[in-house]
Amino acid sequence: MKRFPAVLAIFAAAISFTSLPGVAAAPIPAPEDRPYPGEIHLSVDASDLQHRIVHVHESITGLGADAVLLFPKWLPGSHGPSGPLDRLAGLTIAANGNPLSWTRDTIDVFAFHVPVPAGSSSVELDFQYLSGVAARGRPEISQNVMILNWNALILYPAGYYSRQIPVQASLTLPEGWKLGSALEPLADAGTQTTFKTVTLNTLVDSPVYAGRYTAQLDLDPGGVVPVHLDLFADRAEALYVRPEQLAAHRALVQQAYKLFGSHHYSHYDFLYSLSEEVLQKGLEHHQSSENGANPDLFSAWEKTAWARDLLPHEFTHSWNGKFRRPADLWTPNFNVPMQDSLLWVYEGQTQYWGSVLAGRSGLRTRQQALDQLAMTAAFYESQTGREWRPLQDTTNDPIFQMRRPEPWRDWQRSEDYYHEGLLIWLDADTLIRERSRGRRSLDDFARAFFGVQDGSYVTLTYTFDDVVAALNAVEPYDWAKFLHERTDSVGKPAPLDGLRRGGYHLVYTETPSEYEKQSEDGRHRNNQTYSIGLEIDQKDSVIATVIWDSPAFRANLLDGDAILAVNGNAYNAEALSDAIRAAKGTPAKIELIVRNGGHYKIAVIDYHGGLRYPHLERDAAAAPALLDEILAPRR
Repeated sequence: MKRFPAVLAIFAAAISFTSLPGVAAAPIPAPEDRPYPGEIHLSVDASDLQHRIVHVHESITGLGADAVLLFPKWLPGSHGPSGPLDRLAGLTIAANGNPLSWTRDTIDVFAFHVPVPAGSSSVELDFQYLSGVAARGRPEISQNVMILNWNALILYPAGYYSRQIPVQASLTLPEGWKLGSALEPLADAGTQTTFKTVTLNTLVDSPVYAGRYTAQLDLDPGGVVPVHLDLFADRAEALYVRPEQLAAHRALVQQAYKLFGSHHYSHYDFLYSLSEEVLQKGLEHHQSSENGANPDLFSAWEKTAWARDLLPHEFTHSWNGKFRRPADLWTPNFNVPMQDSLLWVYEGQTQYWGSVLAGRSGLRTRQQALDQLAMTAAFYESQTGREWRPLQDTTNDPIFQMRRPEPWRDWQRSEDYYHEGLLIWLDADTLIRERSRGRRSLDDFARAFFGVQDGSYVTLTYTFDDVVAALNAVEPYDWAKFLHERTDSVGKPAPLDGLRRGGYHLVYTETPSEYEKQSEDGRHRNNQTYSIGLEIDQKDSVIATVIWDSPAFRANLLDGDAILAVNGNAYNAEALSDAIRAAKGTPAKIELIVRNGGHYKIAVIDYHGGLRYPHLERDAAAAPALLDEILAPRR
């Protein structure tokens, strides 16, 4: 036994000096801020609609002898290592007409080692992106709409900042299709568009939406820079936008300018898919954004208010996230790991301004904005995961969770920096207004912090201390303590002081708001979160969520259980509501018959509190109603 540590030491030393099989010997060069000596010419053919396969040819000049090519891994906006490497196939590499061997790095599998012969003028790559094999929800390509992200269509040389690598890209689309992008075209030749040369950083930040049925609407006629709403739909009739709907989108642009007092783009495009056939995205870029909704967004406008903060959120990101960005989220290229510590500013304050701008622009009515706040506040007031996990820790979710389904979302917590972040910034806004007696607000912070360097779109980073200093410049206060208490602590109540200062308090009634009913219908959900502790997918009567330690949890119900019957009657939403209503104040219990796979069981729910739906109720004793002032449009 006494000799065992010595044996281990000898064994460890032998390993450290032995080249293990399968491990690439050549290191991966760290990125340096120096001009890349060559250029990338990228030719993408996305015309194969039948297979939904994108064909890529890439010509790279300037590579050295022992080149390392990288597939983008860490993607801005996704905040995690979500590069779709699993969709790359058929990779071949050649130089001077001769095939080259390539070796994937076995430690960093997003890196490819390529021995380049001396005297090679360029290295030629061919591969496919297999969009049609999308197992995660809807694909990116249908017969009528297409979403292309350049990060999935390129390999680039290691050793350089992405802003130092020039790329000229061309794209071939199906006959008759049109595209939208922040990229500027250099030439059009039939179905092929060649874009002006940009840096790799700009290319990846400039996705392309394309389609058979398209429309472009001017959101700032006569403005300093163009702002467009680019629509791509499953069918032509989905493109019709009524004048009042267009007016609300135009008001969004003007209300954002009044808030921030600047712009940080040479032009801006809201890329908007109206499709049930392709992935519905919400992703920010500096001069564009990716957005998605169902085809009836405009035709069923009165029923879609719950989806209308998407564009305000992504537009706000042009200021908060793209122009100004947390220092630890900025990386020199797409394969250096990101750190997400300030996502409650990046996403949380953006969520706040997205909600506020939706109200100020008329994309939502004041009542709809209040109803959304009620739903958010109710979720965090009842969330059990607050007992053990601080909000700050949820900023790590994009790195290890990557938005996969979670079995106990309210207990585990999941990216709460978005909506709880909203409540924190509402708290801060109302506190500034209260302390300054209405002379100052978080609007002043937004203009001072995000509105600097008008016209610039060179990223300006910030730290926690920068945020605190900017808040103190607006209203002196112990903002470091304020923020730490709300982001680093556990076991404390949800941050609902902003509602109280705003002149409202959270209540529950037996009737959902019209806004919540629309949200449930649009998402096909029956939400009984605040009564028995269930949310049910109405498309197949399957439980989507069971709330931790709720009556449903104690009845041993699980996500994925299909509800077949309620108190002996066939299940539907009305039958369940009737059963919850009938059990209120009585000893009666609610009996469900459920199926999970080939197994059946009877679940008996012991709950007698009746139906509960959240609302904000005006506190007549609180004056003024700061929340009403926050949501009022700026003149």
